[in-house]
Amino acid sequence: MTTRKLLLPSLLALLIASCSETKNTTHQLASPNGENKITFSLDGSVPTYTVNHDSKEIITPSALGFILKNEDLSKDFELLDIQTSTHDDTWEQVWGEKKNIRNHYNEMVVKLQSKEKHNLEIQFRAFDDGVAFRYVFPKQNVKDSIFIMDEATAFNLKEDGKAWWIPAYQENRYEYLYEASPVSTLDVVHTPLTIENKDGVVLSFHEANLADFASMVLRHTEGSNLKSELVPWADGVKVRTTETFTSPWRTIQIGEKPGELITSYMILNLNEPNVLTDTSYIEPFKYTGIWWGMHIGKYTFWESETQGATTAHAKEYIDFNAKEGINYLLIEGWNKGWTPAWYENRMHMFSFTENADNFDLEKVVEYGKSKGVNIIGYHETGSNLINYLKEIDEGFALYKRLGIHNVKIGQVGSKLNMKEWHHGQFGVNYYRYVLKKAAEYGLAVNFHEPIKDTGERRTYPNMMAREGSRGMEYNAWSEGNPPSHETILPFTRLLSGPMDFTPGILDVEVKQGYPGKRVHTTAAKQLALYVTIYSPIEMLADLPENYEGNPAFQFLKDVPTDWEDTKVLNGAIGEYITTARKDIKGADWYLGSITNEKARDLEVSLDFLDADAQYEAQIYADAEGTDETHNPDKVSITKQNVTAKDKLILKLGASGGAAIRFKKL
Repeated sequence: MTTRKLLLPSLLALLIASCSETKNTTHQLASPNGENKITFSLDGSVPTYTVNHDSKEIITPSALGFILKNEDLSKDFELLDIQTSTHDDTWEQVWGEKKNIRNHYNEMVVKLQSKEKHNLEIQFRAFDDGVAFRYVFPKQNVKDSIFIMDEATAFNLKEDGKAWWIPAYQENRYEYLYEASPVSTLDVVHTPLTIENKDGVVLSFHEANLADFASMVLRHTEGSNLKSELVPWADGVKVRTTETFTSPWRTIQIGEKPGELITSYMILNLNEPNVLTDTSYIEPFKYTGIWWGMHIGKYTFWESETQGATTAHAKEYIDFNAKEGINYLLIEGWNKGWTPAWYENRMHMFSFTENADNFDLEKVVEYGKSKGVNIIGYHETGSNLINYLKEIDEGFALYKRLGIHNVKIGQVGSKLNMKEWHHGQFGVNYYRYVLKKAAEYGLAVNFHEPIKDTGERRTYPNMMAREGSRGMEYNAWSEGNPPSHETILPFTRLLSGPMDFTPGILDVEVKQGYPGKRVHTTAAKQLALYVTIYSPIEMLADLPENYEGNPAFQFLKDVPTDWEDTKVLNGAIGEYITTARKDIKGADWYLGSITNEKARDLEVSLDFLDADAQYEAQIYADAEGTDETHNPDKVSITKQNVTAKDKLILKLGASGGAAIRFKKL
């Protein structure tokens, strides 16, 4: 691995568009390849910035700064100094969609002083795949607590592009279907916010390294202008701190086509390196669960005649996993506290150590070990964090004693402790605390009802996956997810990080479920989701009986969850996407291709394969005449030999897909 980070005065000729003297008011920073430029200006003591991509202006002059309770840090500044540097290194992920990540950027640090003689730094970084900046309020002559009441940062878009968005400040957090509309029609929306301009340039607005701060949502102001808004505490204060603060990075990823956003690793690069000394317990995996049966009404989450979490059911699933080579099992509802109305918006009480009736955790764990199947722990807090944090050490200690190294943690509820937003500073600090606590007990975490990912998995690689979007379970008991949903997620929600989407439903018509409820895809599309929707932990969500004897199940057993490399072969937001990934433990490649409600044929080049090598393409595709409403569970399985010089025509039915294993010969 190589690392370079140097202060180079000679870089000013390349990085600063105007004269290098700090008294000048305009200074431009370019990315290493020169395509992305961010320009800082101090116009009459007011700091602003602009962003250009090639010759195109992306962001017109936009405000910077904060409003504190007792001071306006968005104006009346003087420029003290500017420093520039460059950085270029390559680091290796503990797990991920790409093993080796290059971190190459140019940096400009602008040092300002307010009329109250308070210093503020703005750190700008320009990457070949976007730009980012953050604020640093260093320790200085501030004795009282600091209350941030607002952030002045604006994103004034040059063009009124098409945005894919979900609303902020809603009870279901991030669990909404994405809508597409012009930026000028937005209200308040979550990030990542993806925007496509008329010329095809795509942008994603998000943040990186969110710690001890409120998360950022974006509020439309006028025209095509957006403004950062910090999610408040219950009393209206946005951020509480003392002496100093460092904001998350405000990020703008830029691509010439949508797939380039997916293979941008700028968010990860803006987080700190791994701080965990022991990562031996952290591994990607596939798992089953007594979960889908609960959502479709076959079982209950609570103690009843049709209770899902029983010792007997657990052993049945363990036997299935052992037979099929699936090494992990999740059991929700194993503990006391589950009731028919547990999810109502109230301070519900769960135990994190006491078994539910008809269940014995210790016996189940031992039985799993005898069969080579690991149990995943589960903690549902019901957003009653007062109760959870009293018991968290005892609950984690139980898992450690039993040799459990993975835990799913839910925070169902419209607000934490029925008071604070999940994505305010209170929630941000809670989730980070739990993640660190889990590491103390050798536990990797899968958060549900979480805050959005901002790349912390680089620093804490025990942060495996999270929900943070509308997942598979909505197909079990609601109108379901439309065919376009999975073709939007890779370009929006998944830009923030891995998602526990829980795919793999092969009985897409859900014959054992609620009348009229079903999954709005073909079975082949469900297979392809294991490649197009990235997660290091992937659930095989369907009932075991729907896998047994089904030839399509072989792909789910074969497909890895840890990758050497990722390539997006084609894609249009909300329409289709084809992704290829290389197995980190072998020479095989895997491909997933999916479409929305429109049937389509996609030609893909196989030039990502190793040159001069032969592969057996094991193709799982929609059978002829199959689509969402016509024999959707029918999967055609064929084989053919291919090389990197070949092309394939993928025939996708409406809401269909294709999944391919390229086995190197």
